[in-house]
Amino acid sequence: MLKIKDIMTSEVFVLHSAQTLELLRSLMRIKHVRHVPIVEPDNTFVGLMTHRDLLAQTISHLAEVDDEEQEYLDRHIHIMNIMKTDVTTVDPEMDVCNAITMLLDHKYGCLPVVTDGKLVGIVTEADFMKLTLDLLRKSESSCV
Repeated sequence: MLKIKDIMTSEVFVLHSAQTLELLRSLMRIKHVRHVPIVEPDNTFVGLMTHRDLLAQTISHLAEVDDEEQEYLDRHIHIMNIMKTDVTTVDPEMDVCNAITMLLDHKYGCLPVVTDGKLVGIVTEADFMKLTLDLLRKSESSCV
């Protein structure tokens, strides 16, 4: 039986709650990630920021705010003021089928993986897609 620890990403890009939206935006753009766990300096998981959260904090170009003004605003908004703290987490020993059910039932894009309050990884929709592709390739010779 597959466990979350078998498919999760262990090397996760994280930020701290005192850091700013500007840093979050840069991290997401440069590293091409859509989910950033927020941790304390001792790696205690405290929240999550997603690309959707970031978009919600962006002032629309329809409001005639230029990039420079948006950057100024981003430098002054701390993650602690906007991060989600009521985040569902999973244990690395959780069965993958249970995690998939959680994602589907609640429409989550990711599940932070936590042990004793400390972030040890993250599992995302992309991880489940990779798993699906691997399984299909093993079962069907036509899937390249």
